[in-house]
Amino acid sequence: MLWIKTFHILAMTSWMAGIFYLPRIFVHYVEGREAGQDVARLEIMAGKLYGFMTIMAIFTLGLGTWLWLGYGFSGGWLHAKLTFVLLLIGYHVWCRQYLQKLRAGTLNRSGRYFRLFNELPLLIFIPILIFVVVKPF
Repeated sequence: MLWIKTFHILAMTSWMAGIFYLPRIFVHYVEGREAGQDVARLEIMAGKLYGFMTIMAIFTLGLGTWLWLGYGFSGGWLHAKLTFVLLLIGYHVWCRQYLQKLRAGTLNRSGRYFRLFNELPLLIFIPILIFVVVKPF
């Protein structure tokens, strides 16, 4: 099970890297477009990054399920963690919606909005980390 846990952590780390970086691409896209710059490369980058982070999310969830089946479903901390994991999945889907708007040329939020949007996954990830490490209940 330790190998499964290792690959789960690796996949989760890769997923989180994408979750943290994609909104920064949105910031640069919106601000670059407002400045009249060519932002076509950012659209390509956003699409490829979203594909990568989706694959990593699937690995994370699959390996997490494997761990859950191996160790069992016990403790309130796990229920709480899974609640925040669902929020993270929701954020991932929300990013997809913004990616679709970016591709359609209708991404109309400000760079400031996406800077704030970029902070949400951290607010979701911190409780997950606390629940896994501290297991407060």
